[in-house]
Amino acid sequence: MSEQILLVEDDLEIGAMVHNYLSMEGFTVVHATTGEEALRIFEANAAFSLILLDIMLPRLNGIDILRRVREKSLIPILIISAKDSDVDKALGLGFGADDYIAKPFSMIELLARVKAAIRRATRYSDGGKSAQENIVHVRELTMNLDNLTVSKNGRELKLTSKELYMLKLFITNPKKIFTKEQIYRSVWNDEYYGDENIINVHMSRLREKIEDNPSEPQYIKTLWGIGYKLGEH
Repeated sequence: MSEQILLVEDDLEIGAMVHNYLSMEGFTVVHATTGEEALRIFEANAAFSLILLDIMLPRLNGIDILRRVREKSLIPILIISAKDSDVDKALGLGFGADDYIAKPFSMIELLARVKAAIRRATRYSDGGKSAQENIVHVRELTMNLDNLTVSKNGRELKLTSKELYMLKLFITNPKKIFTKEQIYRSVWNDEYYGDENIINVHMSRLREKIEDNPSEPQYIKTLWGIGYKLGEH
């Protein structure tokens, strides 16, 4: 059975082009032209492997959809944006998007990003039940490495998929220093082209959720000019 993709794009020409190309590559693509239609389709079908989401939609925009979907699912979401600015990227990624691609884009690049996002999600999903839960404690944080849940002082934290994978990377490698390139390659499972904004935004959001004082982080330390590492227990 082919992977199913929900395409949310109000530009009919772009939508048809993306639909046709991905269909030829073996994907099943469902195209929604409004945010309302996209949410109806998503809520009625739990089999989607990825959402391609245009930010600039009439009425219910892409950020609204992103928030609604993230309340229920960690499905990979690839933002499509006509505005290639750091502000737009930070906004989209900060609300839980996994990646972005700026218009105009090539179909080859789009296909590569789609495959990478699905591959990452598949790699991090647990295909079967573990015989014993794998739980790690880092001071007040508790992470279940099998189902990727995190709590602090007994209260569950709502982390996005990328925040979870970043935290898991540090928790499972407590002595290792990671550069931004290594973090991107490990978490995004893709080539790193030097766009530090992706790492900066996700790290900032993660720290806001796990740190007592995000401006003086204790769980994930910054080593200036080098990278990051897990703080000492």
